[in-house]
Amino acid sequence: MLESAAADTDAALLQAWTARVRRAKKNLGWADAAVVAIPHPSGASLALAAAADQLITATELNEWALAAALLERNPSREAELLAALAFEQPDASVPPGIEEAAALERLAARAAGEANPRLRALLVCAHDRRLPCLLDDESLTIGAGIGGRTWSLSDLPSVSDVPWAGLRSIPLALVTGTNGKTTVVRLVAACAQAAGRTTGHSCTDGLYIDGVSIEAGDYSGPAGARTVLRDTRVQAAILETARGGLLRRGLAVEHADAAVITGVSADHFGEYGVHDLEALTDVKLTVARALGANGRLVVNADDALLAARSPGSGKTLAWFALDANQERLVAHRQLGGATCGVAAGRLLLSVGGIEYDLGAVATLPLAAGGFAPFNIANLAAAALAAVTLGIRPATIAAVFARFGADPMDNPGRLMRYELGGLHLLVDFAHNPAALTGLLELAGRLRGGRLALLLGQAGNRVDADMERLARVAVAAQPDLVVIKELAGYRRGRGEGEIPTILRRALHDAGLPDTAIREQPDELAATRTALAWARPGDVLVLPLHSRTGRAEVLALLDRMRQKTWTAGTAVPA
Repeated sequence: MLESAAADTDAALLQAWTARVRRAKKNLGWADAAVVAIPHPSGASLALAAAADQLITATELNEWALAAALLERNPSREAELLAALAFEQPDASVPPGIEEAAALERLAARAAGEANPRLRALLVCAHDRRLPCLLDDESLTIGAGIGGRTWSLSDLPSVSDVPWAGLRSIPLALVTGTNGKTTVVRLVAACAQAAGRTTGHSCTDGLYIDGVSIEAGDYSGPAGARTVLRDTRVQAAILETARGGLLRRGLAVEHADAAVITGVSADHFGEYGVHDLEALTDVKLTVARALGANGRLVVNADDALLAARSPGSGKTLAWFALDANQERLVAHRQLGGATCGVAAGRLLLSVGGIEYDLGAVATLPLAAGGFAPFNIANLAAAALAAVTLGIRPATIAAVFARFGADPMDNPGRLMRYELGGLHLLVDFAHNPAALTGLLELAGRLRGGRLALLLGQAGNRVDADMERLARVAVAAQPDLVVIKELAGYRRGRGEGEIPTILRRALHDAGLPDTAIREQPDELAATRTALAWARPGDVLVLPLHSRTGRAEVLALLDRMRQKTWTAGTAVPA
């Protein structure tokens, strides 16, 4: 898939591109698989399907077809377009051209050089045996985890040399959504581990085996999924599946037992053709494609748009909501479907017509005394995913009774501290919906003043940052500390994002005297702590792993020194 710019895109251009792609595919003898042009406000997404051993050739075909269509429209662009093709294909032994006959000849040579008949034969045999496969530029894996084997693409075995009898899949859940993904992943992983399975999970914080980090970083995409599933210790896998990975690389897996969609709210508009909530919802629903006839799609029934667009045929749906007696859940239970929600203050899981009590919500640490509805929803989603993986409800209830009591059970997500007379909330809240939920909880804790850190990554449009600022001001904070995120400017200039946020805060009615700026998250936290006095609430959304580690280390030192609000913040 490639993206074309809005200035170049109209129906005629898309038709010209499509015609060239089809001619080239026919010339190569490829199957008449999907060719799709999807226009959107910033251009168009141009995609075609090809065999697993023809993807580089398919990419070059795509680029040539677009360049040729653009050249036909404006012959004066030939030098520019040839330079663009050469830039995109720097390793080409024969420089790319645009004239059709020569381009098709060159693509045929590329296809012949890329062809890997042994790979194709292995994929066919694996699929015939209903075995999952993982493929990237270097390796092929058949099976998964403890039931998988991996070979280099340069040294693939013949079909007869593969130990087919020892290969199998493992229980696997995918988790996506705008907010709550990492928390749900950690909850389900904790349940699988408590059930005695060696569990791998991937998330925005890194890769883990039985809760032990094996690599830090944002691994919420296909690379993280493949790494977990290629670890031969792993008996169950829980994989965070974020929007960016889905749009850039697609699904890493061909089969999953459960797929969770926590909910969808406005975030990341303007990237990869996603400009509205409907399109973003469709992206999140991609995870349903990995489910077989017995797979279970776990969906947030409180999200009206998501619920309306969720597929109802060929998938086993499971609904969760804050209210177990929500209309959609009641109707689903009457049909024998699985649900999870709260009734009479207790989290109730219903599966196969049997109801299981997972505990009083007020006693579940992650629910913050019942005052954190977003985490109650996360618990309900995780319960449905865990039971789908074959984990007993009693085990799930036991995990929920303790998970979150230690802030490091869920680092960076609703970590609650009482320190020196202050309430502190550390969270990842990075969009208006998440910040709204966090500030609602802060309001319940508020006995004095409220301080808030505010920052944003550069790959959001200005309107997203303005919405974030309006959410902040609606909570009536006494102090907002704007923080620069140097490693997350993503094309923005130094100071550009703080300037947008300051202006938006001012326009929303926050006086300039209540706004301060700091160059990083640690400095911003120190500013809030130095301002605070007993009874205040400090809301600390932390977005960088480095900043979070520094802030948590500072809070730990302050706790050990029994620091009191109103005194000097220790070094």
